Amino acid sequence: MKSKIVFGVAGVLFTGAALAALAAGADLMQGYRNAGAGPFSAEAGGSAWTRTHQSAGAAGARSCASCHGADPGQPGKHIETGKPIEPMAVSVNPARLSDPEKVEKWFRRNCRWTLGRECTSQEKGDFIRYLTSQ
Repeated sequence: MKSKIVFGVAGVLFTGAALAALAAGADLMQGYRNAGAGPFSAEAGGSAWTRTHQSAGAAGARSCASCHGADPGQPGKHIETGKPIEPMAVSVNPARLSDPEKVEKWFRRNCRWTLGRECTSQEKGDFIRYLTSQ
């Protein structure tokens, strides 16, 4: 009986966190739409996830998957520092997209590092659509 209660509470917390992430993602997506982007595509986000780019000063080509892994439902590891990275998929890590300020911070940092520039609103929306579909 005790394990049923624990799993029930864990399920409610997980669902709540997932809903918070989806709500934050929806707010971000609306901001990107207001900037002229959309419609957003999980397919485009998935394709961009694995597309390689040669950034200025980079030792080799990089993609999102270089550090985060090809499967966003699995943990990744930074290719230079070796630092572990929690899964990006909201279905596995519901807190991942729950803080819009953190999302924008990491988009800014990772897009510059991977693409050599900031991501467009369209790219950000496509990535969020992809990560929430995984």
